[in-house]
Amino acid sequence: MSHGRWLYAGDGDSTLKVFDLDGASTAVASIPTGGTTRVDEMALTSNGKLLLAANNAEDPPFATLFVANGHAAKNSVSIIARIIVDQTIIPPGFGLSLEQPAWDPETKRFFNSIPIIANNPSGCNYGQLSGPITCHGGVLVIDPKTVTGPTTQLGSFNPATNTGVIALNGCSPNGASVGPDSKILLGCTPQNNPNDVIQLVINAVSKKQTAIADITGSDEVWFNWGDDRYYTGSSRNCKVFPPPGGNCAAASQQAAVLGVIDAKSNQLIETIPQSSNSHSVAADSKRNLIFIPQVAPASVVIGGDTTTVGQGLCGQATNGCVAVFRHKVEGKDDNDDRDDDDQDAMD
Repeated sequence: MSHGRWLYAGDGDSTLKVFDLDGASTAVASIPTGGTTRVDEMALTSNGKLLLAANNAEDPPFATLFVANGHAAKNSVSIIARIIVDQTIIPPGFGLSLEQPAWDPETKRFFNSIPIIANNPSGCNYGQLSGPITCHGGVLVIDPKTVTGPTTQLGSFNPATNTGVIALNGCSPNGASVGPDSKILLGCTPQNNPNDVIQLVINAVSKKQTAIADITGSDEVWFNWGDDRYYTGSSRNCKVFPPPGGNCAAASQQAAVLGVIDAKSNQLIETIPQSSNSHSVAADSKRNLIFIPQVAPASVVIGGDTTTVGQGLCGQATNGCVAVFRHKVEGKDDNDDRDDDDQDAMD
């Protein structure tokens, strides 16, 4: 993740790496979060001065709030606090996680997806019982102004402070991305709960939840300001909607696609086949280019593409690649002058 000259990356040794893209020496800092597993997905505020990063594989998981560099010429990244969730909501010992965060400039809150939470609905199975998972997920709402070190714990959602965990309807999300009018797309997936076969939009202000049909199985999701569309890295999309029996839990029922959603109407526009396990997506809003990493064939790498889709997109059968799609938008071109200064104005 980047802002201005600064690039931030999570590493497998539970450190945040800071790189200066304009400096003579690119790598400038390695900051331990105090965990033992990777620093995973992260989000920046619009002005680049705060960064939230999730340690998704810790048990229990946690997030770390950092002071980031904004547009400063010198690095001063430091930890503000570790953020944890009440253990009645994310019980330890069951591999539950925190996933993709996103920043909403309207409410000035981070929204961090939680794939599975206890008691959503009451008495559900989050892993403490045998059989399939029946608990849905949630989203953690964080006000950085109220986070203090060394640790801040958040519980159930508190409307008075607009913080805490919101229980979701029929969604166990991995991804989160803020779109227009403070509408946040959550990437729900049957990987977490077999019966969750939608995508979900939650309004950051009203907290209204709106289901999007005929697309599911997402890991990362992305909103592209250049064309007002959400893009989903849906590695576990159902091949058939509605799925037989209400779910598509089996791998044979799933196929990887790039989902394209109209962010104004919350309607699915199309799905585009991708290589097996293709689950990441990003967009360049100035050029309306959409980037989707493709997995190498299974003959080359364990867990690789078992279809011929990746070979077709990559133009060869020995390696993966990054497929680039372009959406031509009338009235917009490569010189779109939207930049991070526009985003700063929203903060």
